[in-house]
Amino acid sequence: MRVLISGASIAGPVLAYWLTRYGFTVTVVERAPALRKAGGHAVDLFRPAMDIAERMGVVDQVVARKTGTEHLTLHTEDGARVDLELRRVLGAISDRHVEIMRDDLSEILYEATRHDAEYVFDDSITSISADGEVTFERGEPGRYDLVIGADGLHSNVRRLVFGPESRFTHWIGAYLAVLSVPNFLELDNHMEGVAGVGWMAAMYGAAHLGDARAGFFFRTPEPLDYHHRDVARQKELLRERFAGVGGLVPRILAELERTPAFYFDSITQLRLDTWSRGRVTLVGDAGHCPGPAVGGSTSLAVVGAYVLAGELAAHGGDHTRAFPAYEAEIGAYVRRSRTFAIGAARRIVPGSRFDLWALKQGVRLVNRLPVGLTRAVLKAGGNGARLHDSVALKDYAAPRETTSHP
Repeated sequence: MRVLISGASIAGPVLAYWLTRYGFTVTVVERAPALRKAGGHAVDLFRPAMDIAERMGVVDQVVARKTGTEHLTLHTEDGARVDLELRRVLGAISDRHVEIMRDDLSEILYEATRHDAEYVFDDSITSISADGEVTFERGEPGRYDLVIGADGLHSNVRRLVFGPESRFTHWIGAYLAVLSVPNFLELDNHMEGVAGVGWMAAMYGAAHLGDARAGFFFRTPEPLDYHHRDVARQKELLRERFAGVGGLVPRILAELERTPAFYFDSITQLRLDTWSRGRVTLVGDAGHCPGPAVGGSTSLAVVGAYVLAGELAAHGGDHTRAFPAYEAEIGAYVRRSRTFAIGAARRIVPGSRFDLWALKQGVRLVNRLPVGLTRAVLKAGGNGARLHDSVALKDYAAPRETTSHP
């Protein structure tokens, strides 16, 4: 069976890895002219995603390129300072966790798959017919048994098959920006941040990075007016929101026009009733993004790709059975991630002076409690903090022979 995957970031290569091992013929098409290596931001892999990385034989590479951020120093606008040992929080959330730069993870996954799957860069899908005929911006048309959108929150495949993005997005009140900056604070395994009511900014570095990353979270009463590809407008909005903020912020903003990498997006959830239509399905942020940076979307993407490939193999490539099985298997994880993300967005960006006070008190409490007790508190609280480790991976049996299905 011929499978076309749109997107070569995280979910796409993971899906390609498993599908090729199950006997499918895989092509991955990517809009960018080459594998994205523009800085990127840190992402989290929790236990189920780490277990999948181990099954793929790449876990040692992932661990070797972890950021190693262990400590956070946060200065608040009321003059307070709080310090947090991040391992205490992460150890309570997951028994197996790595933070890694998104571009590093993408490169590892690409290298693990590029000899078995065909990668086509600098091209994009322009149409998908019901019988699997696909046209491209640059390449020749082709016919595929299945087409899978793994092309992110602003998925081109989803737009072509399901309709405008606005039908499925739910803004949860905040924005995120990330840029690469010189490591002027000489940070190594340490994050330095400032926070106030409605905003937070932080900067972190790691030994293997040549520079540092700076991140911004901020709330707005209404969604902002900009296009997701209009970088100049995004930088303007960021400057406006953080004008007058002191600490490390002015030095970071001074790098906006020189930075080699800039990311800006709303913290938005996707809420689709189904991720499949005919021969097409969606995986990762393209289908079930719980919200960038707040819902564990990278781990969810890795697990989703693993499950989708496994169900296709288990059903002999019959998408009429495999796609519903995939959605049923991953559905509860997606729904719990959505719920957790809404609460996390509220906690990360203090919405009031009370929230800011509660954030400081919460950090101080975590620093005093043993990791085991913190884990027990989180579990008893029922806030979904350990939702990732609650996911049990299905072991897929040796696949049946795959065939094309009308």
